[in-house]
Amino acid sequence: MRSTDFDYPLPAERIAQEPLAERDASRLLSVAPDGRIEDRWFRELPALLRRGDLLVVNDTRVRRARLKGVDGSGRDIELLVLARKDSGDYQCLARPARLATPGAVVRIGADLRATVVAVSAMHRGGRSVAFDAEDPDSAIERAGVAPLPPYIHSDLRDPERYQTTYATGHPGSAAAPTAGLHFTAPVIERLHDAGVGWATLRLDVGLATFAPIRTERVEDHPMHEERYVLPVATAEAIEQTHRDGGRVVAVGTTVIRVLETCARDGGELRAGAGSTSLFIHPGHRFRAVDGLLTNFHQPRSSLLVLLAAFIGDDRWRSAYAHALSGDYRFLSLGDCMLCWRGQ
Repeated sequence: MRSTDFDYPLPAERIAQEPLAERDASRLLSVAPDGRIEDRWFRELPALLRRGDLLVVNDTRVRRARLKGVDGSGRDIELLVLARKDSGDYQCLARPARLATPGAVVRIGADLRATVVAVSAMHRGGRSVAFDAEDPDSAIERAGVAPLPPYIHSDLRDPERYQTTYATGHPGSAAAPTAGLHFTAPVIERLHDAGVGWATLRLDVGLATFAPIRTERVEDHPMHEERYVLPVATAEAIEQTHRDGGRVVAVGTTVIRVLETCARDGGELRAGAGSTSLFIHPGHRFRAVDGLLTNFHQPRSSLLVLLAAFIGDDRWRSAYAHALSGDYRFLSLGDCMLCWRGQ
């Protein structure tokens, strides 16, 4: 497969630059299993699902991962914190990378110092970084800002809008699981009243999720590891849903990647914690997920390739053409679509 097979024209003005005033006021493009397309609203989600269906969400919390500093010569340099390594150093992306040579010290605010330890092979801007702080995670949270994607050109007035309402635990993601940004307490309550189940897992979003495909052949694209946790209760809820004839709906591509990583050929799920570098592309046999709620993705991205694998080439192209002609808002802060696995 060629990366150009997953390209489409995306005008800059269609990329959402800020969230809507109300999270659940976004539009929802419903794509039926037979390819039929309907324009709906996210608030209608409970009516689009059936009693006995199960939503699975990624409850990771986004860290304030973007650090703005200066090097020893006073030149601006930015670090995007991806993950903490077992050694205690951190995987980061540096910009501009040419300034982040091993031994370089970056001053971030008045209190935090970061030393570039090594160049990382994971990405051309990848660096291993050591932070001079007793509790580096807390220091990063104090000094950093929300890690908005580079196609969003201004900071959010409310940084919490780049966090799902159900995020929990220690901040560990370098980007939001954006399909979940639409949920509000009233929508979740209506889902419960409609008999739709709710289960959680965690994947800390890193480079594997948002790195663009730069290779000519899709299969040559390197997927980096991201840490996940699939609780026993969630695995059991998914298996019970399928036994009862319900449908499992992943809220976001990160959820699909965890569940397909943990699914065995017989359909049972292996609960636990680990890391995944699973790259889902056309030809993948899905074993755990029936439906997908997802935002609209960038051209030539691994997320768009996953969508194509899930619903088929014709259906994703038809859906995106419809969304573009219908003034849907694209990418992280934009609208969403609900689709079902191709046959």
